[in-house]
Amino acid sequence: MEPIAIRAFTSLDHMTLLSRRGFIVEASSTGFLLHLERKDIVPKQFRETLSIDELQGDQIMLMIDPLNLEIGGKIARTKRLSKDLYEIAIDFSDDAPEYWREALIDMLPRGADYK
Repeated sequence: MEPIAIRAFTSLDHMTLLSRRGFIVEASSTGFLLHLERKDIVPKQFRETLSIDELQGDQIMLMIDPLNLEIGGKIARTKRLSKDLYEIAIDFSDDAPEYWREALIDMLPRGADYK
C-alpha cells in the first residue's frame, strides 16, 4: 500500500494552483497530513524559498483520485521536513462528510514509505 495521491492542490484564497501532485500520508477525523515535494510546487515564490509558512490559514481544494473526490479544507500549519520535502497539515472544511474522512483513514498504509 502507498499513501494516497492527490492532484490540483489549490489555494482558494489566492486562486493559485500550489502543486500538481502530493501525497496524503496520515489522516484523522479532523484533518490530514500532506507531503509535497519542492519540484511539484507550482508558484516560483514558494518553490525557491525555504518556507511556505505564508500559506497557513489558506482555504484549499484538492482532488483525491482514488476516491474521485474533490475535498476542501484549511491549512493549519506547514513544516519543512528536508531540502526537498514539505509537510502541510490540513483541517477538513466543516462541510466535509464523515464518510470521506473515514475513507481516507481506511485507505492509508500503516508505516509504509511512499517514495
